[in-house]
Amino acid sequence: MTEHAPRYLCVCADDFGMTEGINSAVLELAGRHKISATSCMVRRGAWAVGLRGLRGIEPSCIEVGLHLDLSPPPEGRQSEPGLGGLIVRSHLRLLRPSAVRAEIRDQLARFEDGLGRPPAFVDGHRHVHQLPVVSDVLTEEIASRYGTAVPWVRSTAPPAPRRFAKTKADIVFALGGARLLELAARRGIPTSRALLGIYDFTGTSDVYRGRLRQWIDCCRTGDVLVCHPSLGDAPWVPAGPARRNEYAVLSAIAFPMMTAAGVVFLRPLSHLSRAADPVHA
Repeated sequence: MTEHAPRYLCVCADDFGMTEGINSAVLELAGRHKISATSCMVRRGAWAVGLRGLRGIEPSCIEVGLHLDLSPPPEGRQSEPGLGGLIVRSHLRLLRPSAVRAEIRDQLARFEDGLGRPPAFVDGHRHVHQLPVVSDVLTEEIASRYGTAVPWVRSTAPPAPRRFAKTKADIVFALGGARLLELAARRGIPTSRALLGIYDFTGTSDVYRGRLRQWIDCCRTGDVLVCHPSLGDAPWVPAGPARRNEYAVLSAIAFPMMTAAGVVFLRPLSHLSRAADPVHA
């Protein structure tokens, strides 16, 4: 019987700071070692109220990063605007780099002021960090702001080796993922490997459990599995039922996890040994 080398997976809960229900789910899962990272929205209403709980988590157990948010609800509204306009403007290079840079700097400063340290990593709400213009400005700002102690950036590359037909993950990556990896490599910024956990937010908790098992079965060291758990929120929260399903399933899993390809351990990405450093996908 062939023995497989252990693999180390980062499970990242997105959207901390969007609502108190999301904050509570993230803090509870982090405290029980069900996730190893969380990505924060510093311009949303629950960011400030969640800071105390976030500061109480041991940094060696969970990495905390910036979830770059370029599509917050307009003032006086709760639901988020569509993303299509931003995608089109970015690909037509109609976004003003100076305005994008100012927004990135503001969000990095809010994160640093809130936690008293730089983010361990940077990604984007609805993957906006990889869009043209945004990725250029973001990687330039990270490299110049943090020098040799740069945070890693989350890749949107689909899983490899491929075990699935083309899916939403491929569409996400096609919107700018390859360019993001190229810019990060050029500027000496480490990246994660593949991004697991992308789906259409449909299905029951049993369906999500099956998906989660597939993603963990095929993971490689350096991959990130993204999730969006919540303990329950107002009707305007995007994908509310799916978030509650994710919380229920994640709450019941345990690492290390044995798979057909060997054991998988939960780790913050930057805590991996040099031999297992994240690489460009």
